[in-house]
Amino acid sequence: MPKLPHPPHLSTLILLSALGILPVNIFLPSLTNMAAEFGVDYGVVGLTIAVYAAASACLQIVMGPLSDRFGRRPVILWGLAVFVIATIGCVVAPDVRTFLACRMIQAVIAPTYAVSMAVIRDTASKEQAASKIGYVAAAWAVAPMLGPSFGGLLDEAFGWRASFWFLAIFGIAVFALCWIDLHETNRSPSNTIAEQLRAYPELLGSRRFWAYALCMAFSVGAFYAFLAGAPLVASSAFDLSPATLGIYMGSITGGFMFGSFLSGRFACRFQLTTTLIAGRVIACAGLLLGLILHFMGIDHVMALFGPCMFVGVSNGLTMPSANAGAISVRPKLTGSAAGLASAIAVTGGAAMSSIAGAVLTDENARYTLLLVMLSSATIALAAALSTHYLERASLDDSR
Repeated sequence: MPKLPHPPHLSTLILLSALGILPVNIFLPSLTNMAAEFGVDYGVVGLTIAVYAAASACLQIVMGPLSDRFGRRPVILWGLAVFVIATIGCVVAPDVRTFLACRMIQAVIAPTYAVSMAVIRDTASKEQAASKIGYVAAAWAVAPMLGPSFGGLLDEAFGWRASFWFLAIFGIAVFALCWIDLHETNRSPSNTIAEQLRAYPELLGSRRFWAYALCMAFSVGAFYAFLAGAPLVASSAFDLSPATLGIYMGSITGGFMFGSFLSGRFACRFQLTTTLIAGRVIACAGLLLGLILHFMGIDHVMALFGPCMFVGVSNGLTMPSANAGAISVRPKLTGSAAGLASAIAVTGGAAMSSIAGAVLTDENARYTLLLVMLSSATIALAAALSTHYLERASLDDSR
């Protein structure tokens, strides 16, 4: 067996992963200002979330097999290069159509997170991978936690395009870092792309893979519903400024950071499915609390954002274990499994954000947002329970 190169520093994977998630929400406090500048309805610029999610879902399916065929390093470096170009396109876009097109191309950065998870799995066991993913997630969660508030401050100081200038500069810096520190970790690349694409039926035929992937999808779905609905709730119910909204929106990723730290600390001590179920129970309990507070007539802003923090904590517990479980179902298909699981997860996020955007109005925004998020969290809990049952059945069959 060939000697493994030194794995990249965790700090490299943290920054790469942060860049993969930061474009999702750094500009959200600017949506109303963007709609005004482009002269379109809020719902049109709100499509930037769904468009980004849909494009990244499609790219996940392709980039995972590409990393199995050509290696993790070239896929990540090319993704970073295209991202920088597309981000500059967002900055100079003269109209909303051009902006949406560049935003769709910008989504090429999202699959690099799945590929970086494959890098971790290349150099660690399943339990060690879950722990490392948890630590990486805990650290890079600082980016989306601070992203909305930072984006809101940039908007107030320089206009909404400043957030995209920041992303372009950050992308160039991460590209340079990965060029230096990210060595190839794929020891057994496949012979052809077709060989990797033929692996998808094997993965899609696995009930264990589907259980992990659906748990990821509807965990992410609750978060994306929050991203789509929180700006409307903030303006209609609480009249928050962009900078203040950014701070409150960062609360859910603050919870995610704490949950990811717990996952990194304890993932090696418990079964993956135990951590999954615990995380999903926390999400459902928090959202139920939010609905109770609403119907009790408590209208403070923290009566909404406080319960939503439970979703962040639960996702921090859930996602590292769900990722590690999904990419371990077929160890020889790590990159393909990582890409396909991420594609399914992002599709779930896009679906839930679209549902939230379709059903929320100024009158019902607060409690309807909580209901949409609770529905997604409940499905994720059912999937987590399924992983527990299927893993036990798999162990019984192997004895």
